[in-house]
Amino acid sequence: MSADVTLENITVKFDDFTAVNNTDITIKGGEFFSFLGPSGCGKTTLLRVISGFQEPSQGRVLIGGNDMTGIGPNKRPTALIFQNLALFPLMTVWENIAFSLEVKGVSKTKCRKRAEELLELVAMPGQGDKMVNELSGGQRQRVAVARALAAEPEVLLLDEPLSALDLKLRQHMRTELREIQQRAGITFIYITHDQGEALTMSDRVAVMREGVIEQVEEGTKVYDKPVTAFVASFVGENNAFHGTVSNILAAKIVVSTDSGVLEASPAEGSSLKVGDKAIVFARPEAMSFVKRRNLVKNVINTEVVHQEFEGHFWHLILQGVNGLKIKMSQINDGTTEVFEEGKKIKVQIDPKLAVVLPSGPLAAE
Repeated sequence: MSADVTLENITVKFDDFTAVNNTDITIKGGEFFSFLGPSGCGKTTLLRVISGFQEPSQGRVLIGGNDMTGIGPNKRPTALIFQNLALFPLMTVWENIAFSLEVKGVSKTKCRKRAEELLELVAMPGQGDKMVNELSGGQRQRVAVARALAAEPEVLLLDEPLSALDLKLRQHMRTELREIQQRAGITFIYITHDQGEALTMSDRVAVMREGVIEQVEEGTKVYDKPVTAFVASFVGENNAFHGTVSNILAAKIVVSTDSGVLEASPAEGSSLKVGDKAIVFARPEAMSFVKRRNLVKNVINTEVVHQEFEGHFWHLILQGVNGLKIKMSQINDGTTEVFEEGKKIKVQIDPKLAVVLPSGPLAAE
């Protein structure tokens, strides 16, 4: 069983510091939803508000349509998985999983049966008699999920549970967690600063900055169609060209920058006008070498700084006007040219793959 989670006008203040500011959002039942943002943006505070470990300064939380005001963590239909997992080292795997059932007075036979069912769910059949220290990092992660599910929550809350794992295991566990969520059929609310985790697993992603949600969309839309400069610069890599809007066309906006006149697609609902300060964002994969001399738009003169090899990609680090660093990525298809440092080359931006947004704070600032 899963439940909707609705946050109504949630604000959390600690003395003069506002950790979360006036947040309204509804997370659908059965959805894998992620809050994504840098450290200190308020995402973990929101998770604590949902779980009942933190009272909001204003606003309320509804789970399954029921107001959670005044209801403590142990009475809410939620379960929380912490970063350190907090498994009991002196208990077997099945005892860890069945702990919440045992506390409720469920018989040992029924506890063991339920633990074995959950081990099947998390793809660890027959592992119940092992001790926690006999498990790999990924197996411990799955046991923590199984233990949380034993309490039959309607909402499972996960606070950066993969942060301690190495890269390969994190990538593997992304798939595992998504599959477990789909098999369990309950609402997952996931906290992360890792864009890959959020984009890979989630039905929707909320990108946060300084206690405010800047955008809520499917992962593909957050990546391809950011609505603020912060989202564009935080989610994935992006080249930022600052300038001033010089013309508004039917489906494009023209921006005059130090790197030249650039055309790009406006964000949905854009209110940019001629004369406004704006930023053209172009991802490394949206850039290519100029192959024709005439009728080519969005051409930028650059100089090679160095080239990076990342297996499936070659990354070309370039320097533009006024020392602007520009990154361009090419698929490693065996034909990629290796450039000498200092070589001057012309690159172009595909206007359809670039977006122009109002000037605003960037993730790196």
